[in-house]
Amino acid sequence: MDALLNEFSVGLFIWQTLLFVGLIFLLKIFAWKPILNAVEEREEGIRKSLEGAERAKQEMQNLKSDNEKILKEARAERDTLLKEAREMKESIVSQAKEEAQLQANKLMEQAKTAIQNEKAKAITDMKNQMGELSVSIAEKVVKNELSNKDKQLQLIEQLLNEVTLN
Repeated sequence: MDALLNEFSVGLFIWQTLLFVGLIFLLKIFAWKPILNAVEEREEGIRKSLEGAERAKQEMQNLKSDNEKILKEARAERDTLLKEAREMKESIVSQAKEEAQLQANKLMEQAKTAIQNEKAKAITDMKNQMGELSVSIAEKVVKNELSNKDKQLQLIEQLLNEVTLN
């Protein structure tokens, strides 16, 4: 450091100071503004990029919440459709059972009616056959009873006594 102080030249110092101030002045005029503008532009670009990233992040969050909402609505709609389908199935099965029961009841009534008709027809046929058989038996009995003239007169008198005139 002593060597520097011994070799110190005031003229050189002034020239160096003038050159330094001139260099700073030239830098300020020609370089400082473009450098500051470039830094400001870079800063603005970074700020805009950060804002864009933040907007994108927010938009992604909105899309995610919208997707979740849509998914929830789709699940609810699916559940509703499944419930309606189950209800329709149960309704159709119930209607089919009711129709089958009505058809079965109708067939039972028809069968009962047919049985009653056949029964009545059988009873009528049986009565007719019994009537014919009774007439046939009565005819044979009467023939046998009326073969004798005394028995015929006695039967006529008995019938006349039973018949009352009004």
